[in-house]
Amino acid sequence: MLGRRMGRGGLVRAAATTAVVAGTATAVSGGMRNRQAANQQQADEAAMYEQQQQQAQMDYAAQQAVAAQQAQMAAAAPPAPAAAPQNDMMAQLQNLATMHTQGILSDEEFSAAKAKLLG
Repeated sequence: MLGRRMGRGGLVRAAATTAVVAGTATAVSGGMRNRQAANQQQADEAAMYEQQQQQAQMDYAAQQAVAAQQAQMAAAAPPAPAAAPQNDMMAQLQNLATMHTQGILSDEEFSAAKAKLLG
């Protein structure tokens, strides 16, 4: 009987050892898989960051090119002609004359305003 017990104990022990070895192998392979997935995710994030940086640099370069082009166009464009002071003075004299003919200004007021305008 003693021999039989040993045989059964050996079978249970062998099954238990196999289960421990299989469990350890599963845990190790799962850990490796998780580590590989984390490494791949980190590599993907680094690639995405690099792509975003390149896009930002291209956007900045495009903005600089547009700004340079606008500055060049502004420098090349002739300045807008200033309104001639005589035209303004003529308009004011005509306005005074219209108010005088409508009776808004008296002769004295018209003469005083005209003298002030002409200097």
